[in-house]
Amino acid sequence: MWSQRQGRLRPLRCGVEELRRRRREQEAALRKARREQQLVSKRLLRDETSEEAEEACVAVILGEAEIQQFLRLAQRGPEEKEREQALVSLRRGLQHPETQQTFIRLEGSIRTVGLLTSNQALLQLGAARCLHELSHSEQSAVAEACLPATSYLLTYLSGHSADFIELCLYTLGNLIVESEAVRRQLLPQGIVPALAACIQSPHLTVLEALGYALAQLLQAKEAPEKIIPSASTDSSVLGSTLPQHMLQLLQPGPKLSLGVAVEFAWCLHYIICSQVNNALLITHGALSTLGLLLLDLAGAVQRTEDAGLELLACPVLRCLSNLLTEAAVEAVGVHPQLQDERVVAALFILLDFFLQKQPSLLPEGLWLLNNLTANSPSFCTSLLSLDLTEPLLQLLSVSNVVSGLVLTVLCNVAEKGPAYCQRLWPGPLLPSLLDTLAFSDTVVVGQSLELLQLLFLYQPGAAQAFLQRSGLQALQRHEEVAQLQDRVRALQQTALRG
Repeated sequence: MWSQRQGRLRPLRCGVEELRRRRREQEAALRKARREQQLVSKRLLRDETSEEAEEACVAVILGEAEIQQFLRLAQRGPEEKEREQALVSLRRGLQHPETQQTFIRLEGSIRTVGLLTSNQALLQLGAARCLHELSHSEQSAVAEACLPATSYLLTYLSGHSADFIELCLYTLGNLIVESEAVRRQLLPQGIVPALAACIQSPHLTVLEALGYALAQLLQAKEAPEKIIPSASTDSSVLGSTLPQHMLQLLQPGPKLSLGVAVEFAWCLHYIICSQVNNALLITHGALSTLGLLLLDLAGAVQRTEDAGLELLACPVLRCLSNLLTEAAVEAVGVHPQLQDERVVAALFILLDFFLQKQPSLLPEGLWLLNNLTANSPSFCTSLLSLDLTEPLLQLLSVSNVVSGLVLTVLCNVAEKGPAYCQRLWPGPLLPSLLDTLAFSDTVVVGQSLELLQLLFLYQPGAAQAFLQRSGLQALQRHEEVAQLQDRVRALQQTALRG
């Protein structure tokens, strides 16, 4: 669903309807292709207090004999304190890939997970931390060696200790992303209902860990067929209560947690990108919730210098952009709460924030602006009435990708007809187009020509004004000089005949 727009140069043998048909074809192709590489990763959760207490100790690579000694002490040590210390030493050794490989090769070593059932809380936690170190390994064989522990991890998600549940969730998240064999075992064991039960936890640390584990599950290649589908059973994500609760956690307000919201916004993004049943999400109020969150984010970036806000803005923009391309939205129109011109104003506040703090996110905001203006005259009107054309043009110098998207948005506006073109032309648009025609990027040049074509069709005198401002000289910098000159002259003749 996410990719760069591909502009093409074509000879002029078309009118307004042909232009519209072509642009709709381009939009359809983009909707299919615009999917971003997914954010597969692992996380390591370590207790800061214990780490500080152990910082004087140097973690060493453990051999077979040392591992076996620690295992014996952990399982049959005479004193509980000695057993706890054995697990601490084993966990620190398991931070090394060499120790991990040795550990999984030892027969019966994974029996350490048996301590997960201990009635001694500290022993149970120590065993879980050893397992967590293993789950963080970059080697799939290590993750698969942890398979006997998954049923224990799921069981303890319904426990009472928030710290222990958090640790289990991060461990599950690490295992999920590493191996399809792990996911094949977890699904029939009921991981989706177990996660759905956790989402009602009052603890923010648990909710953030839950969002991470769920996001890892939703990124699996088999997710659209086996994990997300909205069957009548709660064993699928859309069949459970997860979507409704996710949207509740994204509601703006004093209780909104940035860390939790970031995790579940990405979860929502992965569900939407699967295109399994986005109409269901729209029914649950996803557009309304995301629209309000967009307004809240725009207000927040004006009030604070918090560098974490862009982490939430990115998935929220993607979710909105992709939902707006759904047939359910196009059939009934944009949600009333998204039709307010405040949405356009908020988006430009975020664009300015990105320009100053995180330029790499500019394409995300511009893609949403593209999808808002593509089929909505009201959003185009808001852009013009708020005098946002010039701020938009100022982004042309950022990069070729940004320039292409800016020109695409302006094409959306110009396509709406003479009244819109009259407000665009000439103003600062004419010199800006002369500059973009000098770009070396063919996509930017193609989009510039498409915008000129729309202006020439709808705005009398635009072609003449363009030629008087040395438009042909700008075109002559390109290799296909004769073809481009012929096209501009043809555009001029079309405008004169109109």
